[in-house]
Amino acid sequence: MRNVARTLTWVLSVCMTLLSHVLTSFTLQHSGDGGLYAELLQNRAFQQVTPNTTAALNAWSALNGAKLSVIADPTPVSKALPNSLQFTVPSGSSGAVGFTNAGFWGIKVDSAWTYKASFYYRFPASSSFSGTLTVGLRANNGGATLASATTTIHGTATTWTQVNLSFKPKSSASNLANSFFVSIDGAATAGHTINFAMFSLFPPTFKDRPNGMRIDIAEALAEMGPAFFRFPGGNNLEGETFGTRWQWNATVGSLLDRPGRVGDWGYVNTDGLGLLEYLEFFEDVGMEPIMAVWSGYALGGTSEPESQLAPFIQQAKDQINFVIGDPATSAPAALRASLGHPEPFTLRFVEIGNEDFIGSAPSTYPYRWRDFFGNLSAEFPQIRFLATSNVGSPILSPAPPSYDVHVYQTPTWFYQNAFYYDSFQRDGTTYFEGEYAAISTNSSNLFGTPAQGRLLWPTVASSSGEAAFMTGLERNSDIVFAASYAPLLQHVNSTQWTPDLISFDAGSVIRSTSYYTQKLFATNVGDQYLASTLPTSGSTLHWSITRSSSSGETFIKVANAGSATASLTFDLSQFSTVAGTGTLQQLTGAQTASNTPAAPNNVTPKTSSITTGKSFTFNAPAFSVSVITVTTH
Repeated sequence: MRNVARTLTWVLSVCMTLLSHVLTSFTLQHSGDGGLYAELLQNRAFQQVTPNTTAALNAWSALNGAKLSVIADPTPVSKALPNSLQFTVPSGSSGAVGFTNAGFWGIKVDSAWTYKASFYYRFPASSSFSGTLTVGLRANNGGATLASATTTIHGTATTWTQVNLSFKPKSSASNLANSFFVSIDGAATAGHTINFAMFSLFPPTFKDRPNGMRIDIAEALAEMGPAFFRFPGGNNLEGETFGTRWQWNATVGSLLDRPGRVGDWGYVNTDGLGLLEYLEFFEDVGMEPIMAVWSGYALGGTSEPESQLAPFIQQAKDQINFVIGDPATSAPAALRASLGHPEPFTLRFVEIGNEDFIGSAPSTYPYRWRDFFGNLSAEFPQIRFLATSNVGSPILSPAPPSYDVHVYQTPTWFYQNAFYYDSFQRDGTTYFEGEYAAISTNSSNLFGTPAQGRLLWPTVASSSGEAAFMTGLERNSDIVFAASYAPLLQHVNSTQWTPDLISFDAGSVIRSTSYYTQKLFATNVGDQYLASTLPTSGSTLHWSITRSSSSGETFIKVANAGSATASLTFDLSQFSTVAGTGTLQQLTGAQTASNTPAAPNNVTPKTSSITTGKSFTFNAPAFSVSVITVTTH
């Protein structure tokens, strides 16, 4: 191994639009329900389950001999939620009888938080019964009550009655092995049956939004400084069948009117995190949406024939109008206004479909693109529409204004392809690197097992390889307008894909090495790209330089994906003045080092001062991502 020495000079480039960093929504591995969406109860409304089965009781357990079953309620709480939890207190019962919900693999109990609980109940048959229902949080081990509140229920309530309660723990729990519970005096209630529906339990939320986002995950996302958020995700959009596709109108309004759907990753999506909740979150963080519309293809391999696309095109128009339409002329926009947001949201980019390069999608995408793009662009000429097939294959007409490009590869591939976009024609087409990540060290079996090279967590090597690729994205920001690592979120107790940018459990968040790489790039960027001596294509050492025209701050990003220290000499003599001291932010560590649940802060960026000037030398450590900030005028 040897050191690599390079001398860099740069001049102002004509490129004035810099790469934007994007977050991508997924619903795999409970990134929504049980993740970003702050609801604490799993299977809260018994959506899309088969009544009278054990599986329908997922996350629910009987307490002290209670009889529980999920039934198709003859008088459901709503048309969208046909099932209810039927609770019977057996004859001869005594003590507290009830049921629990385990949450999403535990519930965090924090004494600083006030929890808000709600549910609906009704008695199937009227009676003179009156009793006290206790609702709260309890420890799984020993059953100690950690927080609770009470309400009186009456046997005369044969129609659905909503109960809202709040409670605050006196002390925080030492672990996540806690459950939500509902109980009642067994002796007084023996022989009675009560039906329950649409439970909910929320902690405080990000920006105090009702039905909002989990604070620590939302803050971790905001901390990255993202400009855009791609949603409602990748495969989450399509559904395995037409019937299970994501439909915007089934995700807005009262939670009682959201039926949920069987997602593409083996579990039910509640759609509590719906279109409006997404849009409000984007506003709260300061992001713009890159929104996808369903385009007639389901993951099961079926496409709608061209003659039957009209209602789906109309649904896409309605979805866009919900976001930006005029309430005076558009029913979807009027619905948005009735839900508290009369002003339109910002929307400049819309994807037509998702990954229309897989399965049989490419064979039908030409007519689907033509019909969706033709109709949508005519009604919304101010929006830039993105195609989701491979670039140039199949040939699409009209030619797409933009493409969404996805790549999952090895760390080596990423640094070897840092010049990927340099040869693209400058013909007006722009590109969104919508999903990318180094996921394996085995180029022959990218999607294999960990034993075959699949990464469980981002590593310093994978992150530095991605960073090398990102310098190329930044260099080509005249045509690459945005980029997004994927997947974004992973619940460590429900994993379908690795590695991921952010991992979490019911109480903590793990920022990966790739998270820190993304943050270093997104939060250290100017409005001018400075062309410099180019790196060697295919090498392990890459760099990119941008500058703030207002402050003079110059951001030098250096990615060393190799196993040896690399020495670079910077020549800044074209500037009249260069500060003698700058700031160095650096992420580096062992090649395979990762941040994991057992060691969440194993590798984090370190900030220090660095001697700069019109000429200075920098030694980039092996497997490192560095950002030097120096003021130039």
